[in-house]
Amino acid sequence: MQKLREIKSAGGLRGLIALNAALLLVLAAVTFGSAATAQNRGRGEYTMVAGGVPGSDAAAVYIVDVTNQEMIVMTWNNTTKLMDGVAYRNLAADTATVLRGRTRPAN
Repeated sequence: MQKLREIKSAGGLRGLIALNAALLLVLAAVTFGSAATAQNRGRGEYTMVAGGVPGSDAAAVYIVDVTNQEMIVMTWNNTTKLMDGVAYRNLAADTATVLRGRTRPAN
């Protein structure tokens, strides 16, 4: 009870009310403000194929996202016990390059 009297007498109650009002405005702005947008990217449809890596005896997993027309190649790193990304290809860009008259996309 003594603390409440100290707050009232020091004008702190007005400060607390102002602070609560400001926080309420911030909460309203965050809640009703513009929604966050995700990447403009469709949900993928994936196909995975195991295979070798040219010029190496390591095995790899080739993962193709058919919807977004992308491919990544990953190998298993036995030291870190994690998959390492080896290569990435944008298949749509490669197709456009071939259709423009080049016979092989540049690496």
